[in-house]
Amino acid sequence: MASQGDDDLVASKTEGYKVGEKKTVEEYAKLDQNDESLNRWKASLGIATGAPLAVTPGDTRRCVIQSLALEVEGRPDIVIDLTAPGSIEALKSKPFIIKEGAKFRMKANFKVQHDVLSGLKYLQVVKRKGIRVGKDEEMLGSYPPNTVDKPSYEKKFSQDEAPTGMMARGHYEAVSKFIDDDDHTHLKFEWSFDITKEWK
Repeated sequence: MASQGDDDLVASKTEGYKVGEKKTVEEYAKLDQNDESLNRWKASLGIATGAPLAVTPGDTRRCVIQSLALEVEGRPDIVIDLTAPGSIEALKSKPFIIKEGAKFRMKANFKVQHDVLSGLKYLQVVKRKGIRVGKDEEMLGSYPPNTVDKPSYEKKFSQDEAPTGMMARGHYEAVSKFIDDDDHTHLKFEWSFDITKEWK
């Protein structure tokens, strides 16, 4: 049985949209090789350009989220290196501090390996004292495997503004996940943040 948190983190579906037939990078590269516009599209995606990035033997992941950052206007980024041992577990116990009214955005750095990643999305549910106060879903896009020339991708999310006022200040808990068109979860994690009157 799914928990309420799992029910909250279900991606929306576009009526009538069907995920296309899966193809390997090699199949995409060979597809209609004489079609000039299709070749430009494939080049824009990085298909058939550059040497493939080496993949650790036995690593079957298609998408590896390497870091998350909190970007706030006028302040240095707070970057969490998710490749460090224990970093994902520490996200919940070490809250981000956000000053009320501050404009901020999240930023993800990730790599794609093995095959084209189709329809990567970021889902997030925020709760305060156990009550859901927000749900966000952001389409990040589709990506070919990284190459030596392009070893990672960076995606900045939409800018947000922290709420203001005495009632808005306090501790918030969030659950987030990165999911693709196949409903495959690439990373799911819990984290927290505090809305404060001043920066600490």
